[in-house]
Amino acid sequence: MTNFISVQLKKASEVDLAKPLCKFIQQSYPGAEAQAEHCRAAEELSRLRKSALGRPLDKHESALETLLRYYDQLCSIEPKFPFSENQVCVTFTWKDAFDKGSLFGGSAKLALASLGYEKTCVLFNCGALASQIAAEQNLDNDEGLKAAAKHYQFASGAFQHIKDTVLSALNREPTVDISPDTVGTLSLIMLAQAQEVFFLKATRDKMKDGIIAKLANQAADYYGDAYKQCQYKDTLPKEVFPVLAAKHCIMQANAEYHQSILAKQQKKFGEEIGRLQHAADLVKTVASRYDEYINVKDLVDKINRALAAAKKDNDFIYHDRVPDLKDLEAIGKASLVKSTPVVVPLSQKFTDLFEKMVPLQVQQSVSVYNQRKADLVNRSIAQMREATNLANGVLASLNLPAAIEDVSGDTVPQSILNKSKSVIEQGGIQTIDQLIKDLPELLQRNKEILDESLRLLDEEETTDNDLRTKFKERWQRTPSNELYKPLRAEGANYHNILNKAMQADGQVKERYQTHRDTIALLCKPEAELNAAIPSANPAKTLQGSEVVNVLRTLLANLDEVKKEREQLESDLKSVNFDMTSKFLTALAQDGAINEEAISVTELDRIYGSYTQKVQESLKKQEELLKNIQNAHQDFSKMKQSNNESNLREEVLKNLAVANDNFVELVANLKEGTKFYNELTELLLKFQNKCSDIVFARKTERDELLKDLQQSIAREPSAPSIPLPTYQTTPAAGSKPAASPTPTPAPRTMVGTKPQPPARPPPPVISAASSSSSALAPSGTAAAPAAAPAPTPGASAPAAGTAPSQAQGPPYPTYPPYPGYCQMPMPMGYNPYMYGQYNLPYAPSPVYQNPGQPPYPPPQQPGYPFPQQPYYHQQ
Repeated sequence: MTNFISVQLKKASEVDLAKPLCKFIQQSYPGAEAQAEHCRAAEELSRLRKSALGRPLDKHESALETLLRYYDQLCSIEPKFPFSENQVCVTFTWKDAFDKGSLFGGSAKLALASLGYEKTCVLFNCGALASQIAAEQNLDNDEGLKAAAKHYQFASGAFQHIKDTVLSALNREPTVDISPDTVGTLSLIMLAQAQEVFFLKATRDKMKDGIIAKLANQAADYYGDAYKQCQYKDTLPKEVFPVLAAKHCIMQANAEYHQSILAKQQKKFGEEIGRLQHAADLVKTVASRYDEYINVKDLVDKINRALAAAKKDNDFIYHDRVPDLKDLEAIGKASLVKSTPVVVPLSQKFTDLFEKMVPLQVQQSVSVYNQRKADLVNRSIAQMREATNLANGVLASLNLPAAIEDVSGDTVPQSILNKSKSVIEQGGIQTIDQLIKDLPELLQRNKEILDESLRLLDEEETTDNDLRTKFKERWQRTPSNELYKPLRAEGANYHNILNKAMQADGQVKERYQTHRDTIALLCKPEAELNAAIPSANPAKTLQGSEVVNVLRTLLANLDEVKKEREQLESDLKSVNFDMTSKFLTALAQDGAINEEAISVTELDRIYGSYTQKVQESLKKQEELLKNIQNAHQDFSKMKQSNNESNLREEVLKNLAVANDNFVELVANLKEGTKFYNELTELLLKFQNKCSDIVFARKTERDELLKDLQQSIAREPSAPSIPLPTYQTTPAAGSKPAASPTPTPAPRTMVGTKPQPPARPPPPVISAASSSSSALAPSGTAAAPAAAPAPTPGASAPAAGTAPSQAQGPPYPTYPPYPGYCQMPMPMGYNPYMYGQYNLPYAPSPVYQNPGQPPYPPPQQPGYPFPQQPYYHQQ
């Protein structure tokens, strides 16, 4: 009787998880050691998938443990890898568990680049394998009963979890086996079977009949609900429906049987008989309708014996009235089962392969935090550099400190000599020329990488559009133009970056051309530099003045401010604080990360003192520059003014400006070179991303094309073509074929039911001519009028003589259309010598010639028009 339902496993296509995961790891984790460790974990995960899904699984706990471990690993990597069509693109293909395929080998399957889809299918297999293991348990001992109940409840919970999550996990219509309706029914079936196991255990333990009756009644209720859910669906295997119907009746019969025992104990003998009669009717229904699926002979015998004994006792002793079924008190229900909730990890031996890899949400938060930090640091450094450039520009416009150092009027000031020495040490003009020469090559390399990446997307999108136009609604996958929107936006961003970089390069080159000659002058030896600077009368009277001393003090203070800024800039760049632990703690506590609030708080704590020092430095410089300008005005009034000194001061100013421009140009060009090199790495990653998604789309496209071709092959290619009349003519003894001339429909005869023509009587063998004779049945009224007389002198063939021809169906002949006549066959083709051509013996008159009709039967009642007579072949 204990015939339990188990679920078939889904079959998965082979997938290499290691390659795409390793590629993402190499792109996202810079450390070589971390990359190697994570890649080893990815390879281990790929091997685990092959072990769990790549081979048939035994119905054993170890096989289920492998499946559970793989499911746990999928749950652990879900927040750490961005599985999607445009990031880590892995296409998982699964077949419908209940689809048996078609004549052409096709079967219902679905391929999705979704980790949620993979998780759903793996969990389905966990529940299915648990149901198979439970069905294999020995229910004659407590260990088997406990194991079966545990696995059925786990399977019920797994199917229930799929029902609750499948639509959100897939974001599209799933295959039938994992649809909410199907898995909901499977969950209820597993729960009913778990309840039945508890009923069996209670029966085996000989618990009170009242409790057993309630357990059986609850199981019947579960089976009834499952029966109703799949009553009008054909998604499950055909044997599930009758088994559920039978189990519903059996459990209800068991409940009535044990409740009857309780009634007998309470001396309610009429109720005992009523319940036993109801139980007998239930098992009788099962035996008559579902005996093919479940054998209830033992239960039938047990109930019938109890019913016979109860009737005998009641008839002879108690004489208690047997109540109607509707008057019997309802049996209570007791549920001892519930669906086991899916709580990760499911496996007790689970070890996270990617334990040291932070979740994707934390990675994203750290990335945004780093961007915020970079913006704050860059803003502070930019403010300090801008202030330094401003100070240098002011000093250069005032010819400071050269103006207070130029006391002889015919030698190069020390500050100019220091600037010249610095420019020469850095390579001078040659350095700038080389840096400018390298920029176009770097720019062109980046443009080629970007163009090639976008070309891959364009080609795949064109192919997708062509196939969508060709197959129309059959082409059911995400359009490429929608899928590539993030990549297109990223590519457009890179285009804008390159355009801005080209504009910046043009500005740098223009500025270099403006100051090139002065920078070249700074690169000259001291003698040539001195000769290029105009001489002037000495201003010795100003050397010991108070104004000069004040200017020197102010300039020294300004230099000190610049040095402090250099140190402050270095400190800002060197500050490093890992926010991973902060975000992990927030994720563990709240289940989510408020990145903005956490980042702003931490940035203010870490960089608050540095930003304050930057503002103080800017304010101090502003005061110093104001004092320097005022002191320089006094210094200018005290200087003796002449044309030579003015010209000399102008040249010295230009040299100071040239030095500042040289320093800035070299810094800009080096930053540009670094920018292009870093951009190359980003563009290569972008190209790999485009290449990966195009390859994945191509694989998906090929799979979809294969399915479409199989689907098209299964469809009829053209409407059915009517066969010729002679191929559709009925066999001998049936209704003759219709005439080529249209025949009017018969009138309806009230009270008369049309009858088919009567079968003609068997023919009577008589002599016939060997050349052209026809046989007619004897003993019928119509025979003399319908057939010619036999040829005199013909004799019947001897016993064992082969017939002249095989007898064919009666083909009618209507003037002026001759009857069908069989064409002669070559002797090599007809080894049995059927036919009258080239025969070594005379043909037998016993058999009719081809096309020879039998004599027509008499007119049948119910046909308003006379039947067409048969004529022999002319």
